Amino acid sequence: MSYATPSQNNITVGLGFLERVMLSTLTTVPCCIFLFINGTMLFTLRSKSVFCETSRYVLLYNLLFADTVQMALSQLLYILSSGRIRLTYPVCGLLVMLANLTNEVSPLTLVVMSLERYVAVCYPLRHATIVTIRNTGVAIIVVWTFCSLNVLTRVLLLLNFPFENLESLQMEQLCGTLIMFLETTSDLYDKAYTCFLFVSAGMAVISSYAGVMVAARSASTDKASAQKARKTLLLHLVQLGLSLSSTIHNPMLIAVSKVVKRIDLVRIQNILYVFIILLPRCLSALIYGLRDQTIRPVLVHYLCCRLTRPS
Repeated sequence: MSYATPSQNNITVGLGFLERVMLSTLTTVPCCIFLFINGTMLFTLRSKSVFCETSRYVLLYNLLFADTVQMALSQLLYILSSGRIRLTYPVCGLLVMLANLTNEVSPLTLVVMSLERYVAVCYPLRHATIVTIRNTGVAIIVVWTFCSLNVLTRVLLLLNFPFENLESLQMEQLCGTLIMFLETTSDLYDKAYTCFLFVSAGMAVISSYAGVMVAARSASTDKASAQKARKTLLLHLVQLGLSLSSTIHNPMLIAVSKVVKRIDLVRIQNILYVFIILLPRCLSALIYGLRDQTIRPVLVHYLCCRLTRPS
């Protein structure tokens, strides 16, 4: 699944040195803040045994880990582009593949989290036997394996490109996700995979939500638990939509480029980068950190540099 990074559209073309520094600062500062929040959340989820022994918190840790790595890689590519640093094809390919890998883990983890909530509401008596730490670990391994196989498929498609005809492995352009689409076949595969992934993930989350809605009408179902699960699943659907928003980054810029000047396009692109690429990667930490009564006091304790007492 391709995601957009400013590097692939040459973000600094037409900008002076001072403006490049200012824009880089305005994107790097929010990224550092988001990384701090995510890092604190990751530390929080490993600070108490209850977080390590509860499936939904283990899944949340996996989601946050993937989002944090993806955010860091996106910012790295941004900084390399701002500095106009050109990499070799192997190094760029490695960075892009790692970014693609973590980007694909997020929606699939959301699917597993949605199924966990569905089982908790619709099969409460069997939840403890179905959703175990062992089964959760297996699900996480399956998610990462599936995404790794997709990245491996991309690598195999890249082997068809005649690299031997290149005078040097040094890239002439800045590193970006387009390095994965050196051939038409790679581009078609990416579009097909992206559609399949999001349609399948969307259907899974929506089906889980529908199942919880039906269960909520049953007299034997815990109404409060069903209501909470329904809100959680709606959040999962919103998060899935935000993950999808990164794939429309480039088409959106192409549409905007037809009505604005190049210099204005570069500025708009930097704004979209923060709100479409970076911010969604931090929302999971904020949403779960503030909603969950168990996580909130511990997270606030660490965010405040241990100046507060966790309850």
